[in-house]
Amino acid sequence: MKEVKIENFKITSQINISDLPTRVDLDADKKELKEALRDVSKDLADIQNAMYAHGKYSVLFCIQGMDTAGKDSLIREVFKEFNVRGIVAHSFKKPTDLELKHDYLWRHYIALPARGKFGIFNRTHYENVLVTRVHPNYLIYENMPDINSVADVDDAFWDRRFEEINNFEKHIADNGTIIFKFFLNLSKEEQKNRLLRRLNRPDKHWKFSADDLKERKLWDKYQACYEDVLNRSSKPHAPWFNIPADDKPTARYIVAKILYETLTTYKDIREPELPAKEKANIDVYKQELNDE
Repeated sequence: MKEVKIENFKITSQINISDLPTRVDLDADKKELKEALRDVSKDLADIQNAMYAHGKYSVLFCIQGMDTAGKDSLIREVFKEFNVRGIVAHSFKKPTDLELKHDYLWRHYIALPARGKFGIFNRTHYENVLVTRVHPNYLIYENMPDINSVADVDDAFWDRRFEEINNFEKHIADNGTIIFKFFLNLSKEEQKNRLLRRLNRPDKHWKFSADDLKERKLWDKYQACYEDVLNRSSKPHAPWFNIPADDKPTARYIVAKILYETLTTYKDIREPELPAKEKANIDVYKQELNDE
């Protein structure tokens, strides 16, 4: 199997989204990829256990992609070895009435992981510069000052929103949150195939919505917005990774490997030792229990 090199997937300069690959060959079959993923997932779980005991860092795992990109299954497979106490997942959908009474980042801020935990954002705060940019009429529901119609949403509005998101991420990174952002880059042809599979298999019908086809017609607009997101918000403290998503097992392994390789650079994440006094009396405590 070919080595996964983080620098091949990290967005570090201005890109054209059409130049980013949606498929990569790691010279491995599905069985090899599944076994490799299981091994990396176990190693990640060990890191998470140490991080939980260490209690000084949290991890924010952000995942974005077009419909059918494989977000749910990737989360399931990458984190299946984790202790549930150390992980919290959030899937952000249409804002509730309560959420709309606050600023757009509020619901994301209150969902951030506590120190020692992994937090998963399945669809993220970037929906606020993706879906709302493709459908600017959605912004009216936010009831913001000076935004009374779509005509009020200009370039300066989006510039400000990107600045707010970048500042939000810089703030939480400075306070101990390790941020990963993964763009599952799916080709339009592969999305068509996956939608057809949902329609052809009765056990997958529940995953299908007619809205999927409506959004597919806006493919080019979404791609332009994703390109802008990748170019304007991939920062050293909160990088974006382009994950070729046409092959699900490959995408899952690449994501897990990037997580593992990055987290192992944090040499201070380790289980704390017992206080010197208690450590010196371990034999005494053992004897006390054995004498019961």
